[in-house]
Amino acid sequence: MPLPLRHRRALLPLLLLPWLLLASGAVIAAEPRPFDARYHLEVDGWPNATIEHRLSRDGTQWLSDMRTDITLAQGRERSRFLAGEAVRSLHYASGYSLLGVGKRYALDHQALARLPDRQAALFELSRRATAAECAAPCRLRYLDHRGRETLVEYRLLPPIELSLPAGDFEAVRVEVIEPDEPDRRLRFSFHPGVPGLLLAMEYHRDGERRSRLSLTALDLPPR
Repeated sequence: MPLPLRHRRALLPLLLLPWLLLASGAVIAAEPRPFDARYHLEVDGWPNATIEHRLSRDGTQWLSDMRTDITLAQGRERSRFLAGEAVRSLHYASGYSLLGVGKRYALDHQALARLPDRQAALFELSRRATAAECAAPCRLRYLDHRGRETLVEYRLLPPIELSLPAGDFEAVRVEVIEPDEPDRRLRFSFHPGVPGLLLAMEYHRDGERRSRLSLTALDLPPR
């Protein structure tokens, strides 16, 4: 039985919508580092939730795992990728459950040969934000959870000092929009020295903030 449309739309912010993105090309940026992060997510009309994000190394490959679990909904995404001058996705899997009904998705290396998945994209977007190499508007292409190619645009915002439950950070920021949905905007704040580490996020629609994410705990092993 498919989920009602209003439930599917409500679930998207809980799964952080787009950890969307990636563009092709090389980036000179900080080396990847493993981390365990925990976030507090506030979404209009929903109970607050906890998001967990782990980036770990498996030989020459990197594994990104992000999940949430609240009373009514669960969601998880996993990505395996290589992180050289450009990110290369190898495998992606995701799934959600809302009110006992859900779906699962997967993309293999053949499906991801041309464009990356959105978990690997979050990692690469943070490197591009740190490198500050693109003048607005920058265009990105990625594969969504169903393997559909999507185009978005982003622009770099001025750095900002953030005081979060996990500590004080200087953040690099990016604003992302979909050309077909200009009233919807995502503002990401990244750690400048740890690729893929999200410090905060805000989702705006129709000029109002609809959801907010903030880092509450961080385990960053020494190099």
